[in-house]
Amino acid sequence: MHDHRRLGRELNLFDTDPLIGAGLPYWLPDGAAVRHTLEEYIRCEERRAGYRHVYSPVLGKRELYELSGHWDHYRDDMFPPMDLGGEQVVLRPSLCPHHALIHRSRPHSHRDLPVRMAEPGGMYRSELSGVLGGLTRVRAIHLNDAHIFCTLDQVVGEVRDALGMIGRAYRAMGITPTRYRLSLPGPGGKYVAAPGKWERATALLTEALDEAGLPREVAEGEAAFYGPKIDVQVTDAAGRESTLSTVQVDLHQPERFDLRHIGADGAKHRTVMVHRSVIGSVERAVAHLVEHHGGALPAWLAPLQVAILPVTAAELPVAEALARRCLDADLRAEIIGPERGSLGARVRRVRLVPYQAIIGPGEAADDRVAPRLRDGRRLPAMPAGELLARIGALVGAHSPGLWDGGNGGNGVGKVTEGATGVSG
Repeated sequence: MHDHRRLGRELNLFDTDPLIGAGLPYWLPDGAAVRHTLEEYIRCEERRAGYRHVYSPVLGKRELYELSGHWDHYRDDMFPPMDLGGEQVVLRPSLCPHHALIHRSRPHSHRDLPVRMAEPGGMYRSELSGVLGGLTRVRAIHLNDAHIFCTLDQVVGEVRDALGMIGRAYRAMGITPTRYRLSLPGPGGKYVAAPGKWERATALLTEALDEAGLPREVAEGEAAFYGPKIDVQVTDAAGRESTLSTVQVDLHQPERFDLRHIGADGAKHRTVMVHRSVIGSVERAVAHLVEHHGGALPAWLAPLQVAILPVTAAELPVAEALARRCLDADLRAEIIGPERGSLGARVRRVRLVPYQAIIGPGEAADDRVAPRLRDGRRLPAMPAGELLARIGALVGAHSPGLWDGGNGGNGVGKVTEGATGVSG
């Protein structure tokens, strides 16, 4: 089993410091590269699907969360209010109240809908120290969040499309959902008292799951306080299940914020709010990916994508030129030179890097490299430009495989001393 806390430190992805505080990890450069790449992938997918991106502040007045219902139903998980100029402000536990206000700030016709609003935003949860751990339970969360404002007739299609986007992201990340959970209210929970809204929202989610052809399991007591949701569950190597992605239908907050649009009949109609997160929190997503892949992340996500290994110091100028070409091709590359040990030792050192470009005297003479894949496959020497083009195509397609779109061994191959992969 892989522990993302151990791997995260060994791979220089993230760390913590008691002076920053428990549950507040910081990202090191390699971890920041993974996070940025993941966030940018989601942003691009959202743009293609018609989402517009916004930024909103991480603070809000206490009255905002009283209006949304968070203060009544969720304040045990919120940080205490701060007095500021005679007002009380709160670190937000959710982005949806801000997005509701942004949507409400402009009038909307039925012709404008759906409005798809997305933001990779920060939010804060007052987690107890005893439940904090690595990246999976933190106090500062960076959420891949989005809200769709639509008519009642559009809800099922929007939920179905959101589930499709989640499925595509999982395939790119090389992971598989364990199950789709229809999360409903349960006895004793703090839920909005509106039985009719709960029934209607549940029926809409069920219809969307049916249209998408996805099986589901009902779980009582797992709903959000304002409505039911579809939770996409994943399981780690230890068999522990957690929620990575969600889609929710909210008929409560549109009423609280008086979200309306002008219908085809010229009258005002209540707008529906669909909450959607493709990868949930970036922290939890990266933790799951690191554990699932044992640190050998898909090439497009790997912090270092190409390790350039000149056999001797004589090949360093060619290696430096190749590194510049990688940079121009938007590939993350580093030269692992002979000063760091024998070639075999260096190959072992970069065993989690998807591509190793070995340059011996023969390769240096005619601008070729001897590629080696992370899974141990050694490819025939080829022109450097061809190698970078093929890697770039796979990375650009967000392929989970290593070569020619195959499933390709994202695993780590065995390395033997003296095995260089260098052509004559």
